[in-house]
Amino acid sequence: MSTFNKFNSFVEAVAEKTHNLGTDDLKVVLSNTAPTAANTVLADIIQIANGNGYTTGGTSATQVSSSQAAGVYKLVLNDVTFTASGGSIATFQYCVLYNNTATNDELIGYYDYGAPVIITVGNAFVVDFDGTTGVLTIT
Repeated sequence: MSTFNKFNSFVEAVAEKTHNLGTDDLKVVLSNTAPTAANTVLADIIQIANGNGYTTGGTSATQVSSSQAAGVYKLVLNDVTFTASGGSIATFQYCVLYNNTATNDELIGYYDYGAPVIITVGNAFVVDFDGTTGVLTIT
């Protein structure tokens, strides 16, 4: 999996209690338009077309753990799977993580896969969140 890229606004949003990463509904959306670090809310992201296994607004990424040890916080999420059915899922290159519970659907970060991804009928794509190092750490 590619490297996690945080949105700049995420840092302020954490400091100002916008996110409760331990309980909020975090979701993954797919896009074929490159996000920028300056994006702040889901409305800034151009999602791929709804259908064939992709739902506008994305899929929830459930928490495995949200904890700190020795002053280092780590968020671990279950993997998210998108499976194409009835046709191919639209081409995408970016998987964007956002907070669906937050008032404005604030953005957290994204992964750039480096090339367009196409999921054809009957196939799946797994957003493989690292279970060891976590999605993100805060020190």
